[in-house]
Amino acid sequence: MAAYGWDPAVAPTGQLRLGTRRYDLTSRALVMAVLNRTPDSFYDKGATFAFDAFLRRAEQVVAEGADLLDVGGVKAGPGPEVSLAEELDRVVPAVEALVARFDLPVSVDTWRAEVAAACFEAGAVLGNDISGFADPDYLPAAAKAGASVVCTHIRLAPRVPDPEPHYEDLLGEVRAFLLERAQRAERAGLGSDQIVLDAGLDLGKTASQSLALLRVSGQLAQLGYPLLLSASNKTFLGVLLDLPVDRRGEASLAAAALGIIRGCRVLRVHDVARTRQVRDCLAALLDAQTVSSPTAAEGRPR
Repeated sequence: MAAYGWDPAVAPTGQLRLGTRRYDLTSRALVMAVLNRTPDSFYDKGATFAFDAFLRRAEQVVAEGADLLDVGGVKAGPGPEVSLAEELDRVVPAVEALVARFDLPVSVDTWRAEVAAACFEAGAVLGNDISGFADPDYLPAAAKAGASVVCTHIRLAPRVPDPEPHYEDLLGEVRAFLLERAQRAERAGLGSDQIVLDAGLDLGKTASQSLALLRVSGQLAQLGYPLLLSASNKTFLGVLLDLPVDRRGEASLAAAALGIIRGCRVLRVHDVARTRQVRDCLAALLDAQTVSSPTAAEGRPR
């Protein structure tokens, strides 16, 4: 039986390296917990900006079963300028604290090579870059540290408004972008098991474009690299289903389920506990062996 009962057309890669850890993702998705050190996050509105609140949230998601922790110090959307020094001050101590407290891989959500390098030095093993490696020093920094990377498709750049994105061939353009960036990472010295791809839902996409990419995740999973899904509480779900940001929980779980079935192997989420339940239920249901037919006695009415 194909692992997880996937569509036979979907053949996701099986290996991901995060520092000294190796993961077989053939039939298991990892749950990445979002941990913001930002005062203006679109979802939590700065609830974990204070360091003690950040640590309490980290303890919670670890207890809920997160597989890895993703720390960000600057939100992706437009907002007040955050200097290099301020971003370093937000994320480096956070990474150090997580590495000291928990036996889990830590990711840093940044598009600045200097921030990524400082966080790798502090113990992070994954650089989550939504700019698609716009900083030319990003990949050399990751290669030097032995860190893995997430390559995300974006049409313009982080923090730049893109209200009317247009594509002649949405899937083709996103696919070509991700493949070229992955090849760039390999040329910089990273192995294919150190490169994760992300279609970048909501990043330079309309709601319908983001949904279309989610639906064809299987075609991106076939590129030969682990595929990350970042759909949790995002705008496209709110637009399509007419839901405010604080009522997108069930839609986020549905998106995660669809993503898993279509080949996504890293799920970047806010709700760790329920996403794990979705992942584990899918595994149990789709990998279950065929149950033998009931005996005559079992089948007789009582």
